[in-house]
Amino acid sequence: MDIHAEVLSVLDEILGLQGRSAGMTADSPLLGALPELDSMAVVGVIGALEERFEIFFDDDEIDGQTFATVGTLVDAIKAKVS
Repeated sequence: MDIHAEVLSVLDEILGLQGRSAGMTADSPLLGALPELDSMAVVGVIGALEERFEIFFDDDEIDGQTFATVGTLVDAIKAKVS
């Protein structure tokens, strides 16, 4: 499973990016860079990621740094999956 590609797919779907996630790299900023990624959207993205990867995040496991870049979000998923 390509976790990076799956994360981009979730971001595109939940945030309604209409394919814009395809050009994102691990260094692409998320919070503060995507107007679609507000606090309510973060909740939706977390829920979708938990469902897609069959994982669960405790509240204290996620903070602003988790959503700093695509790479930090992918790393958080990788840590939960492994």
